[in-house]
Amino acid sequence: MRFLGRGLILFFLATLLSAWIPSAVEAKPTRYGETLCQEKGYRCLEVQEGDKWASLWPDEAQRDLVKRVNRMNVRLRPGMTLAVPEELEKKDALALAPFPSQVEASGEREVRVDLNRLAWAAYDAEGRLLMWGPAAGGKDYCPDTGEACRTRTGEYRVERMGGAGCKSKKFPIPHGGAPMPYCMFYSGGYALHGSYEVPGYNASHGCVRLLPEDAKWLRKEFVESGTLVKVLPYGEG
Repeated sequence: MRFLGRGLILFFLATLLSAWIPSAVEAKPTRYGETLCQEKGYRCLEVQEGDKWASLWPDEAQRDLVKRVNRMNVRLRPGMTLAVPEELEKKDALALAPFPSQVEASGEREVRVDLNRLAWAAYDAEGRLLMWGPAAGGKDYCPDTGEACRTRTGEYRVERMGGAGCKSKKFPIPHGGAPMPYCMFYSGGYALHGSYEVPGYNASHGCVRLLPEDAKWLRKEFVESGTLVKVLPYGEG
């Protein structure tokens, strides 16, 4: 009976731990391309041993487009599934944008971030879509901090910006130093910034990761101090 009681206690403790520590039961994230490739206008491609972005798509423009539609720039691994647009050679980025080409004019520039579609968009003062790209926001739970780390949503203004050498003062814990090239802070420690770890799902501690070349374009060509940033809530398109 003593062992039975101990077993019940251990079972009870294990149940509590699984409820309070999401990382212990966290499911493997689904990459955006795995779902997108099943939609009309796309085909699914399974990555094989030795495949690289450049070997699969030697043409730089086509390679860039495939990265954008899959919302990722990480190194390819065997078994990954990618979405490839049909007639890729005839497509361009704006034609495959997950945002409308025209929205109601606001009279000012706007960066819009959609954490469902894992993408960002730049609209001019007349409401015209100028450019878009992949984004990866904060994930549900971060084991290193022991708390939820979703991206703060709502409407903000760019407060301060950095250049190619911008780095995190907090991550990785405890000393920081993670590269955040072309950072654009819009709410305290929350920022849009470049990253070579845009994986096709929300994966950050709360910042919005962008392709480095996109972050550079935004920082150099589009964003100014005070530029409007709209981060749509999780669960909305």
